[in-house]
Amino acid sequence: MVIHFLIQGRVQGVGFRWYVQREAGMRDLRGWVRNTEEGEVEVMASGSPETLAELRASLRRGPRGSRVDRLVEHQLAESEAEELDSFRIDGAW
Repeated sequence: MVIHFLIQGRVQGVGFRWYVQREAGMRDLRGWVRNTEEGEVEVMASGSPETLAELRASLRRGPRGSRVDRLVEHQLAESEAEELDSFRIDGAW
């Protein structure tokens, strides 16, 4: 299963990407996380429905200092996961 998440709220400048990488890594998910120019965080994750449900719950909580106002998600075709490997942060320094 492959899901694209868009997290809106106070999600930049609070360690959100590193939090997502840790949460996804603990669940052996494949994919990536990155900031958007609009101030949101975008996540693409591939894994079992159960582990993706756990990730979804983690995204709703967020790290300390964050505030999640809205979580938008779309299920994608399995073919979208073909190029995904171990979970990474895109655009980190």
